[in-house]
Amino acid sequence: MTIPDMIEKHGFTRPLRLAAFGFAATAIAVAGAGQLSAQAIAAHNSNSPVNYAADRIELQDKQKRVVLSGNVDITQDELRLKAARTTVAYTDAGDLKIQRIDATGGVVVTRRDERASGDAAVYDFNRKIITMVGNVALRRAGDTLSGGRLVIDLNTGISSVDGRSGASGAGPAGGGRVTGSFSVPKKS
Repeated sequence: MTIPDMIEKHGFTRPLRLAAFGFAATAIAVAGAGQLSAQAIAAHNSNSPVNYAADRIELQDKQKRVVLSGNVDITQDELRLKAARTTVAYTDAGDLKIQRIDATGGVVVTRRDERASGDAAVYDFNRKIITMVGNVALRRAGDTLSGGRLVIDLNTGISSVDGRSGASGAGPAGGGRVTGSFSVPKKS
């Protein structure tokens, strides 16, 4: 399934391009959710070099993109993205600059003890935002959070999760709701 197909399936017409992305649903602003925020990921240096490996790499020079497929592994500083397929869009005005990475197929983004996963993801380098859609899960230490869409703002360190996975508004097994579990300190 292509990125446009994934986006259409999940009810988004132009990811990360529209201001009205609609985070009015559930956000991680509830008590205790700070443990699952993107604070660790927000400290990420998005100016670091991007390294990649894949089973197949196709340079589409006229379209200014690189398609990586098969066991894709992309790293930047301590941030790591794994997926079945990615498309890397870039500009070439004297030096190459990555604009965005679109990923599909078991997408996993990790940094230290945080792990986010979903069906598809977009990393917008200009806005420093990572958006994941479809069966998303955010895990940190013993805490978990699941929903339909996850947005990690690397500028502010705020992560937002809502239950909307498709145009109908229904999310994963939670029926369009965000679900999670927070660990609590053990009493001795």
